[in-house]
Amino acid sequence: MDLTIRVAEPGEYAVLGEIIAEAYLGDGLLDGPQDPYLLRLRAVEQRAAEAEVLVALDADGVVLGGVTYAAPGTPWRDISGPDEAEFRMLAVARAGRGRGVGEALVRACVERARSAEGVRGLVLSTQPAMLPAHRIYRRLGFLRTPERDWEPVPGLRLLTFRLELEAAS
Repeated sequence: MDLTIRVAEPGEYAVLGEIIAEAYLGDGLLDGPQDPYLLRLRAVEQRAAEAEVLVALDADGVVLGGVTYAAPGTPWRDISGPDEAEFRMLAVARAGRGRGVGEALVRACVERARSAEGVRGLVLSTQPAMLPAHRIYRRLGFLRTPERDWEPVPGLRLLTFRLELEAAS
């Protein structure tokens, strides 16, 4: 599949916000359409101002998915330490699933983290039900870090993964 991964442009924020919201809702990862987390998922403009939002586009320029890459020091980090980057809110539209879009977005985050000075690891949180995503993470070398698992709200347990990045020689 011919994919382009790049920083999201303002005209794509609303489309990407809906893709992320629909993916989380459609996969049963939220408590329905009134879940307050939907506001954060749709807040692409805010994330783009405070972190880096990447989009995946097909050959026709259609947005198929996106992810938020949070470098050290940015406010969109949840679990990362001072020498770690983090990515969040990875989602792929139904039309893009099974076509390598999610993996391409994760690889783009890995590349950003590897090229960042002082970043030694890339971390993420994921819901237990996100099994296709877990397979991507493991395939790309991420390891489970159960000692870092956490609950952002009572009853919502998130699993964590970390990719150790090679130190610059």
